[in-house]
Amino acid sequence: MLLSEKIYRIRTKAGLSGEKFAGILGVTKQSVQKWEAGNAQPELSKLIKISKSFNISLDALVLDSDLRITEDMHSGNVIKPDYASMQVCETYHKNLLLEFEQCMDEGLDIEKYREVFESVQKMSDSSEKEEIADVLFRIVTTAKIRDDYKYTEPSDLQGIRLCRKDYDFDFKMPERAALENKVRGAWEGRIAGCLLGKTVECMHTDELIPFLTENGNYPMTRYISKSDATDEICEKYQYRLKGRVYADGIDCAPADDDTNYTVMAQRIIEEYGRDFKPSDVGSTWLALQSKNAYCTAEQVAFCNLVNGYRPPQSALYKNPYREWIGAQIRADYYGYINPGNPQAAAEMAWKDASVSHVKNGIYGAMFIAGVLACAAAVDTPKEALLGGLAQIPEKSRLYEKINDIIVRYENGESAKQLFAYIHEQFDEYNSHGWCHTISNAMIVTASLLCGQGDFGKSICMAVETGFDTDCNGATVGSIVGMLYGADCIDSVWTAPLNGRLKTNLFGSQEVKIEELVQKTVRHIDLSKLAPL
Repeated sequence: MLLSEKIYRIRTKAGLSGEKFAGILGVTKQSVQKWEAGNAQPELSKLIKISKSFNISLDALVLDSDLRITEDMHSGNVIKPDYASMQVCETYHKNLLLEFEQCMDEGLDIEKYREVFESVQKMSDSSEKEEIADVLFRIVTTAKIRDDYKYTEPSDLQGIRLCRKDYDFDFKMPERAALENKVRGAWEGRIAGCLLGKTVECMHTDELIPFLTENGNYPMTRYISKSDATDEICEKYQYRLKGRVYADGIDCAPADDDTNYTVMAQRIIEEYGRDFKPSDVGSTWLALQSKNAYCTAEQVAFCNLVNGYRPPQSALYKNPYREWIGAQIRADYYGYINPGNPQAAAEMAWKDASVSHVKNGIYGAMFIAGVLACAAAVDTPKEALLGGLAQIPEKSRLYEKINDIIVRYENGESAKQLFAYIHEQFDEYNSHGWCHTISNAMIVTASLLCGQGDFGKSICMAVETGFDTDCNGATVGSIVGMLYGADCIDSVWTAPLNGRLKTNLFGSQEVKIEELVQKTVRHIDLSKLAPL
C-alpha cells in the first residue's frame, strides 16, 4: 500500500477532516492534500508525529509491512495473546468442563462448583476467562477428597508400591534366541497393530461398524484397503475416509505417536542408561520433537517443561488430561528390556509417565510395562495380565476395572458381552471417556483374553470396538507378539511394513525395524538369561 493511501486511511478512520488532521500535525491543509494525492511526502519529523498521534508503528507506516497498527510496547498497552487462536491443549480455560470431570473422577469434593465451571466455560476466550480459570485451578488443587470415595490412588512410586497386591509368578525365562524372536514379535506386533487402527482413528462405532460391514470386514479379519473407501462409500459417512493411511497405499510403516514413543524410549535408554530419571525423559522430549508432535497430556507437559516446570509438576500444572492414555502408549519399551522382571519394567514406566500423568494415568503405563515384562516369560495372556496388575494399587479404579474384565471373562462372558460392558461404562462420544486410560486398558485386556493368542483376531478385536483404535491395536499387537514371538504374526500383517518405520523424531525419520530389535536386545540385562 502506498504511503499516500495509508495517510488517507489513517485520517478517515479517525473521522478527521483534512483541516483537523493538519492541525494535529502542525501543517497546512494543503500539505495534507498533497500527501494524500501522492504529490509530496511528509518529512521524517511529521511521520514520527503521525506515528505517535495515531498509535501506529513507523514500519507499518513507512514500509509495506503487515500494517501492524499498535506498537503496544511503546504505547503502554497491555500485551496479550490471541486467546481464540491458541490450541486447545495449551489453554486451560478451554478445558474447564474436562477439568471438572477429571476432578470428579479423582474424588475431589467440588460438586458445589459445577455451575461455575459450566458458566465460565461458556465465556468467550479472553484474558478475563483465563483469570477466572486460574482461580478455579487454585480451588481444585486445594480441594479435599470426598468422604465416600473408596479408592486409594497415590502417584509417587513408594506410595504405589505400598498399595500393590502381591502375585506369585512362575516364570520360564527364554533362551537368548527365543527372547530375540519375542522382541521382534513385540516390535512388529506393535507397528502392525498401530497401522490397523490408524486408518479409522477417531471413527466412532456408529459409523465404524457399518463401514466395516459394508466391506465384508466385520468382524475384522484384515487391514482396511484403499478400495474399501470408494467415493460412493465415503459420501455415506461423516468421518473423513479420504486421505487416511491404508495398508496397501504405503511402502513402509508410517509415523505415529504410538510408535514414536517406543523409539524415543529406546533413545532415552541409549542416552541415559537404565537408571534414567524423569527429568531425562523431559529433556528428551524437548530435544527430539516439536510441540505439535505431542497431544493432550503430553502437549501440556511439553509446554510446562518449556516454562520451567519439572516432573512431577510438569504433569500437575493445569493438565486436565492427566489420566488419559498417553503414558500407557509410551510404556512398551520398558517391558521389552525387562523380561521376567515386571517390577523393574513398572518402575521405568513410572519415571516416564510421571512427566505428564498422575494416578491412573501412571498406573496404565506401569500395568502395560509389567504385562510385557511378564509376557516374555509366561505362557498365556491371563498370566501376563495378572503380573501387570500386581504392579499397580489394588484399590485403584484401573485395578478394579481390569480385574472386572478378567472375572467376567472367567465367568463365561463372550467377547460381545465384554465389549458391550465397556461401552456401558464409558462413553466413546465423550472425549474423556474415549481417550481415558481405563476405558482403553479394559479394551486391551478383553482383546487379549478373547483373542486367545491369535494375533490377527486379537488386534482386530481391539480396533473394531472403537475408542482409541491405533493405541489399542498397537498395545495388543505388542503383547501378543512378545508372548508368542514373531512367528505368530502372519506375513499379511508385516508385509506392508517392508521392514521399515518412519518417525517424527529428529534424527530418526526412518529406521529399520531389525535395527530396533537388535538394539533392544542389547539393552536387556543378558546376564539373567540362559546361554545360547
